[in-house]
Amino acid sequence: MSFLVPVHDLMKRPGLMRELELDIPLAEPIGTEVVAIPAGADVELELRLESVHEGILATGEIFAEAKTMCSRCLEDMNLKIQVDFQELFAYSYSSDDELLVTNEHIDLEQVVIDSVVLSLPFQPVCNKDCLGLCVECGFRLSEEPEHKHENVVDPRFEALKDLLSKEE
Repeated sequence: MSFLVPVHDLMKRPGLMRELELDIPLAEPIGTEVVAIPAGADVELELRLESVHEGILATGEIFAEAKTMCSRCLEDMNLKIQVDFQELFAYSYSSDDELLVTNEHIDLEQVVIDSVVLSLPFQPVCNKDCLGLCVECGFRLSEEPEHKHENVVDPRFEALKDLLSKEE
């Protein structure tokens, strides 16, 4: 199934409205390298289409689940996506960045991609109190918050440490 939605019944009839619920399986992932809705996953759309003088006004809500890793502890996690959007699909161009009604259909693909990608977190975390990983050994600090190492001397100062032990 594609993101094309037929709007023949609404065209050039201002005031008419139709509501739809769509489940669209993704052929390609949506997102970034860090967080994305994987290919094959379903995107749910609750859609309201309204005929206006200039075109078709599409208002909706997107529901999906993205796969990612916590940016602090690198734990795999699923992220619930819920995003609102509103776009006007014009009957004819009045500016270069407009979306158009084409062959009595509107194509929601770019609207969905833009809405989802802009809502994704830059650095996802499993919870706001995530302690992350130990910088020295990579141990997950949420498993043992008191995890510590002996004070390690920077190798550049190793010679000074030898001088200190000779004085004692």
